[in-house]
Amino acid sequence: MTESAPTLKRALNLPMLVLYGMGTTIGAGIYALVGEIAGVAGDGAPFSFLIASIIAGFTACSFAELAGRYPRAAGAALYVQQGFGDPRLGLVVGLLVVLAGVVSSAALVNGFTGYLQEFVPVQRGLAITGIAMLLGGVAIWGIAESVTAAALITIVETGGLLLVVVVGADAFAALPERWVDFLPGSATAPWAGAFLGVSLAFYAFIGFEDMVDVAEEVKDVQRVLPLGILLTLGFTTLIYLLLMVSALLALPPQDLAQSSAPLALLYQHHTGQTPLVIGVIALFAIINGALIQIIMASRVLYGLASRGQLPGALSRVSAVTRTPVLATLIVTGLIVVLALLGRLGGLAATTSVIMLSIFTLANLALWRIKARGRAPAGVIEFPRWFPLVGALLSAGFVLRELLGAWYRL
Repeated sequence: MTESAPTLKRALNLPMLVLYGMGTTIGAGIYALVGEIAGVAGDGAPFSFLIASIIAGFTACSFAELAGRYPRAAGAALYVQQGFGDPRLGLVVGLLVVLAGVVSSAALVNGFTGYLQEFVPVQRGLAITGIAMLLGGVAIWGIAESVTAAALITIVETGGLLLVVVVGADAFAALPERWVDFLPGSATAPWAGAFLGVSLAFYAFIGFEDMVDVAEEVKDVQRVLPLGILLTLGFTTLIYLLLMVSALLALPPQDLAQSSAPLALLYQHHTGQTPLVIGVIALFAIINGALIQIIMASRVLYGLASRGQLPGALSRVSAVTRTPVLATLIVTGLIVVLALLGRLGGLAATTSVIMLSIFTLANLALWRIKARGRAPAGVIEFPRWFPLVGALLSAGFVLRELLGAWYRL
């Protein structure tokens, strides 16, 4: 009698999963995005974040229901396959998710290396290789260990955002008099700017979709994973609103927009101290994003392979670490190669189009799936028009990105 092959370890509970989700959603980008959105939306920036969270919420609800219906790794690929009945389309979606994760991680490793060279005289290629291999090693170490590391860094980076809010808490005394200024249509919050800010703020909420790829490592997955996705979106929205309101109560929108590091500017404004701590936390956010993308991409390769859509070797799980070692090594190697090439600008910009296209397909897949009948007992369900709205909104953002790229040519 032969022993069964080792499988992924179900080690993630709800708090760990939410921190994992927040780690991939709240990235280093928010440290600059506050200024960009203030520049276009003025005092309407909090409204921009609120509406963006509602728009993202339709797709988050779709992913929450799909995760309950199909709690398997390589989630988006499986959802599209189930919705459209085409394994080839599912494979393409899965590979696109991996590409987006690898490109994103390579860009983050490159960014971290650039910051590192400001403090340590290290050769770029050596630094990129070392950082990527270290992150790959953490991902191989074990899902509980790697997600715990990511969760701790998430606490640090979220703490950095809340630190900016806390040191500026006195500014909230003016909120009863100023809250009207934050409504679109006021003198400092034009409707056009507020809605343009929505387009920028939407990207600050992308990340919850990565959570479905660790489905086979979540305890009580049909309950915990959908709840984790929704809690991640809720907590992220609350943090962003607090941060944006705090920023606008302290400084005019134009001052935030002119700064390349608006949160560092806010910290210095409130404390009079050098904002070194904010810069260090931003570095943690960069490296955390890269780690989470490695975990995500390796699980997508594992999931596709476990369903026979990629070579079976990619689905092998180490009996010691209970992680897909070969899949993780391949992802790490691709990240090193892309990061060393260094020409990621256009490719990185393309990842947003890829992810929004996947959102569109996943929403349409659920819309089709729901027409066939109810979900199994215990699975959270949303009205059938939810995924349709999510698909239309996601497709609208894809069109906007493509038109913007065409205009820039």
